[in-house]
Amino acid sequence: MVVREALIWIFSLLFVLIIAVIDGNIPFAIIFLSLICFVAYFFRDPERFPEGEGYLSPADGRVMKAEGKELSIFMGLTDVHVNRSPADGVVKRVRRIRGSHLPAFLKSSERNERNEIVIETEKGEIVITQIVGFFARRIVCRVKEGDHIRRGERIGYICFGSRVDVIFPEGTKLYVNEGDRVKAGETVVAVSE
Repeated sequence: MVVREALIWIFSLLFVLIIAVIDGNIPFAIIFLSLICFVAYFFRDPERFPEGEGYLSPADGRVMKAEGKELSIFMGLTDVHVNRSPADGVVKRVRRIRGSHLPAFLKSSERNERNEIVIETEKGEIVITQIVGFFARRIVCRVKEGDHIRRGERIGYICFGSRVDVIFPEGTKLYVNEGDRVKAGETVVAVSE
């Protein structure tokens, strides 16, 4: 499964691939077949199943920061780029903040363009911030204010990876440490005490 925005690229490349095959241009066909595979891999959207109770990771990647009730996850180029809700709740606010496109792992990335999603849960607010980076310049948000969302549900994606920050409600204990690998909608990263 791939995100729907990738389908136009896949079908366009497939069209050119078919023309190359009909024309007998096999090297050209191999190039376009490789491009189709690359796009499908890059925009993949696998089904995920939670590993247990608690707050789920909103992104695939490596934990850059795990302090108190705050978590930062760096999404590399080879990670799945789809973001998911850590818990059941109602979207209270979605806000786009314009900014720079600096590398997402730098401290200066706090000035980068971002999308902030506030989810009201039964335990309090969760703030998810999708942050663009140097390569990742596009955030797609699939939720809007008032939406009821489920734990593990897709909420959007960041093209070509970047960073996702999460602030959990008071009384949350993190289950992950800096350097840990996590998967969106699957890895339990925190619990409410």
